Amino acid sequence: MPEQNPQTGLSDDAASGLAYLTFIPAIIFLVVPPYNQSAKVRFHCWQSIFLGVAWFAIWIVLTVIAFIPVLNLLNFILFPLIGLGFFILWLLVMIKAFNGERFKIPVLGDLAAKQAGA
Repeated sequence: MPEQNPQTGLSDDAASGLAYLTFIPAIIFLVVPPYNQSAKVRFHCWQSIFLGVAWFAIWIVLTVIAFIPVLNLLNFILFPLIGLGFFILWLLVMIKAFNGERFKIPVLGDLAAKQAGA
């Protein structure tokens, strides 16, 4: 069983999983001690932030594609598929984090590990 922090009652695994809800808890856990001292929590926070930035960048690209006359038909297929893929990936990393596992997303996980110093 993961050890709970005596000050907050929240384990590192729970903090790691909560970091994936949005970027707001991720930033809070990066700033607030004792979570900012845990390499595991920092890794999941950074990976969550990078995942959110990647989704936002892809969303912008798909929105721009929607305004291109011929390619906008492709957007009817791409937008739901990419959205579903990101949703499944988000659920996977959140569940793995709550279970205490470190699942590295191929490119983003390496960036997160570098930022977390892990």
